[in-house]
Amino acid sequence: MATEVTVPVLGESITEATLGEWLKQPGDKVAADEPIASLETDKVSVEVPSPVAGIMGEHAVKVGETVQVGAMLATIDSGDGAAASAPAPQPAVTASPEPAAAPAEQSNPAATAGQQAPSSSSDGPAALSPSVRRAVLEHGVDPSTVKGTGKDGRLTKDDVAAAAASTPAPAPAAAAAPVSASVAASTGRKEERVRMTRLRQTIAKRLKEAQNTAAMLTTFNDVDMTAVIAARAKYKDLFEKKHGVRLGFMGFFVKAATMALRDIPSVNASIEGDDIVYHDYADISVAVSSPGGLVVPVIRDADQMSVAQIEKTIGDFGKRAKDGALKMDEMKGGTFTISNGGVFGSLMSTPIINPPQSAVLGLHRIDERPVVVDGQIVIRPMMYLALSYDHRLIDGREAVTFLVALKNAIEDPTRILIDL
Repeated sequence: MATEVTVPVLGESITEATLGEWLKQPGDKVAADEPIASLETDKVSVEVPSPVAGIMGEHAVKVGETVQVGAMLATIDSGDGAAASAPAPQPAVTASPEPAAAPAEQSNPAATAGQQAPSSSSDGPAALSPSVRRAVLEHGVDPSTVKGTGKDGRLTKDDVAAAAASTPAPAPAAAAAPVSASVAASTGRKEERVRMTRLRQTIAKRLKEAQNTAAMLTTFNDVDMTAVIAARAKYKDLFEKKHGVRLGFMGFFVKAATMALRDIPSVNASIEGDDIVYHDYADISVAVSSPGGLVVPVIRDADQMSVAQIEKTIGDFGKRAKDGALKMDEMKGGTFTISNGGVFGSLMSTPIINPPQSAVLGLHRIDERPVVVDGQIVIRPMMYLALSYDHRLIDGREAVTFLVALKNAIEDPTRILIDL
């Protein structure tokens, strides 16, 4: 009996997706709820689980094709076909001790790998996310030998990269190296054409739309990080012991931003037609990296959260973004965005507004620089802040006032504690 696998409901207002990759091929064993395909939507990659256990049937859609919600992707043979395939591994086990089998395995390593594939768990290569499978191919790593740190023990790109860095190349690969080198030398310059993912297309479209629509302007300030660094160094161990999460800088900045947004409500507002919509809550979009590009999950009601709750939420977003496990509902909304380019070493930038929001705060790396304090030149850890905003709604005075309020709270964190 064959069971159809269809495109699941992808979220509000999302009616179609692109088939990014097949995780199971026709004839592969499939467990119930095991991912068989990866779909790319405008916001995230979604894995399609098998509704039943059985044998993978024929693919009804090719990689790169656009599919509608409810459309059939493939079939799963869950009846006699699945039952008949169950005894298959047993003859292979009984045949392996025969003398004739040993030379065959030695002369054809690929055959040995093929025999082991059916017995692999759902964490095997076929169930890897598209980005992880790409990393496996690039680094030449055997995923069965790498311990996964992702959800349910699944592999992440970082796991593959770490394994590639720590594991020496196997002997057979050494013989192949001169061949690949000679090919590269003989062919000269190379080009690779890769189809832009649906997520990257959406990012490009939205960023260009923001530039075309908003009267965008960026204003800068700098902030002395001495007090926050000292507080973090003093309390980070106690903080992690009590809350189970590391104390970072983002918790301070998100909390300080919500206070500044309350004082300057236009920075937290948006334009809808001829109307200005003011929000009495602060849903902070935090830009995090994912295998498919930059995504911005939303911390709901961040103004009502403690620093510990904010840090826990951001940590969870970052981990699930790497695993491709963020939900589309977590990407919707948001009244203000914070993007931390400093983690990549950025000194200064002009971030682009995330529509329909009206402002975005850019954080940058911390550098020790000479500054004048009380008439004396001293060395302080300084960070540049950048606020890009829609000048149709936010005046320069309001933008500067917002940055000054943020700067004051970071340079004197007691203000955050006493809500000043």
